[in-house]
Order: sequence, then structure tokens, then C-alpha cells
Amino acid sequence: MKKLLTTTVMAASLSVLSLTGCTSTTNSGAVGVDRQQLLLVSSEQVLDMSAQSYNKSIQQARARGVLDTNSAQLNRLKNVANRLVGQVGVYRPDAAKWKWEVHTINSKELNAFVMPGGKIMFYSGIIDRLNLTDDEIAAIMGHEMSHALREHSRERLSRQYATQTGIGVAASVFGLTQGQADLANLAGDFGISRPHSRTQESEADQMGLELMARAGYNPQAAVTLWQKMQRASQGEPPQFLSTHPTSSNRIAQLQSLMPKVMPLYQRSRR
Repeated sequence: MKKLLTTTVMAASLSVLSLTGCTSTTNSGAVGVDRQQLLLVSSEQVLDMSAQSYNKSIQQARARGVLDTNSAQLNRLKNVANRLVGQVGVYRPDAAKWKWEVHTINSKELNAFVMPGGKIMFYSGIIDRLNLTDDEIAAIMGHEMSHALREHSRERLSRQYATQTGIGVAASVFGLTQGQADLANLAGDFGISRPHSRTQESEADQMGLELMARAGYNPQAAVTLWQKMQRASQGEPPQFLSTHPTSSNRIAQLQSLMPKVMPLYQRSRR
């Protein structure tokens, strides 16, 4: 029954996909990211939602007195961002004109993100607790910037919409009970959404590695970064239950890409 539900959800989702078509939001770059993406939600909708969320985060952090409290750290991040933004045209020329912003939140949390449209946020904890070098900061920032360039948030929303549409169709056609519909949701999560999220994470790793190399940051720092993250994040869940690749798999992929990106780094240093 579970296999049937998963197949039904996927078939219904694919029917939506065939009606709307697929595209790619970025050029493939030297690392060769060229997967076609399902985009049912408009870029404008995602940018509007993201701007509201980012502005709310800024306001809340300012009200708590934790926004941009370390000017030296903020300037350090801005310098890294400027060099990386200078390379985004390799993936999409329009991104160079985005209104990029950089802010920090004073927190022990190991976190950083870049929202659609180029809104960058780093938590001080990830820099201080991991004692990050500029190259390692560039590895994180390049990875998160790649999510924005690739419009992964827009794609996830589109996938969720397609999956829920598929479950609705299955419930209607097969007369599923609520329990069966819940099982279909679970099957869709593990069978479609989570593997897709891991694909997005791998893409961001690849693209981020190229961005940092072109900006003159040593790509090998991405490996040392995830080694630090691995030590700091003990007890991570099995990969099939996670939206992220395991640290060991991530490190292996990064190391396999070095022959493609090291020449870019070496040219940038001349």
C-alpha cells in the first residue's frame, strides 16, 4: 500500500510537471550543475515573502540588541561577500544587480543563511565557535549564496505544491481515508522532498566551491570547514532521514571536485 501511495503521489506530481514544464535558473558553470527545476511559484512571490521574513528578522534582532554588534566581524563578512558577489555572473548575470545585504546576529548558534534576492545573515557563533578563517567563511557564504542563485526556496515551494496536489488527486480518485492520506504525505516526504533537498544541498556545495575559487579563496577550506562542522555536530541522523547529506558524504563530494575548481583558484591568485 505504501509503495502504491508513493507511486501515485509521484505520478500525480509528474503530471503537474508535464503541464508546466521545467527550466534551470542558472548556467551550469565549471562544475556542471545543469538539472532542470520545477518552478510553479513565481520569483516575485518568493522575493516578496523572503523580504518580509528578512526584515522581520532584522527588526527583532535590533530590538534585542544583537544586530551587527561587532563591527570588525561585520566588515570582515562584507569583504568576503563583495568578492563572492563579483563572481555570481558566471551562474546568472542578473544576480550582480541584486540588492545584496550583509548582517550579523550575536548568538552562539551555528547558523548562516542567504535569503532569495541576496540577503545574507551570519550568526556570530558559527564564526567564533569554529574559529573560521576567511576561506572557511567564503565556503559557507558561497554555499548559501548558491541556494539563492539557484532559487532553491522557490523550487521547494513548487515541489510542495505539486506533491500536495498529487495527494489531493490520489485521495479523490482512490477514496483514501485520512490515515492513508497521512501515510502518502510521509511517503512523499521521505521519497520526494527529502532526497530533493539533499540534491539542492549538493548543488549548493558544488556552486559555492566554484564561487569561492573564482573569488580567490582556497577551495580546500570547504573540506576543513565541514570537518569542523562534523566534530561540532555529533549524532547527526542517517542520511535518508535528513534534508542534508551526511558530513562524510559531503566532504567526499567536495574532495572529488577539487580537480575542477583548483585551476580556477590558481588563476585567481595570479
